[in-house]
Amino acid sequence: MEFTRTDIPDVVICKPKVFGDHRGYFTETFRKDFLDEFLGYEVNFCQDNESRSSFGVLRGMHYQLPPFAQSKLVRVLEGAVLDVAVDLRNGSPSFGKSVIVELNQQNKKQLFVPRGFAHGFVVLSEKATFAYKCDNYYAPKYDRGLMFNDPELQINWKLKESDLILSEKDQNQPRFKDAVFFDFNKNLYQL
Repeated sequence: MEFTRTDIPDVVICKPKVFGDHRGYFTETFRKDFLDEFLGYEVNFCQDNESRSSFGVLRGMHYQLPPFAQSKLVRVLEGAVLDVAVDLRNGSPSFGKSVIVELNQQNKKQLFVPRGFAHGFVVLSEKATFAYKCDNYYAPKYDRGLMFNDPELQINWKLKESDLILSEKDQNQPRFKDAVFFDFNKNLYQL
């Protein structure tokens, strides 16, 4: 597994080694010990999620508040998505900034999104199957979101807004300035 820090160092691209031959391929998609060692702290994933979506479906920007804040390790099993993480840690040098990475079945990249970030993605291919691990359970009362097209965030989704398909919930998320933020100086892993 190869790990690369992004422009926001806490968000990490994880690239597994792929071994292929005439039969197909084999890859180890997750090693807790490798990820923990690279991050310098322990992440205990407890829930796996999967979604299938069509071209233009945008899911996000989502996050959960403490004590149910979540880290996510996201990947694409089929198709391609543009994946986005926005730093919501008030006081962080990268507060309000985003990391944008294309994840697809060919590059096999995964993105580790730590607690304190909003996360979302848009489908760039005809269909996409998206899978992710979470280190905390889904807790509807602590679920929050951001407006995907807030001008303050300046996220380039690579598609025309008229091509985007959103849930009613995601069409009505608050602007960044009205969001509930995390405290950068508080360790979100010791709640």
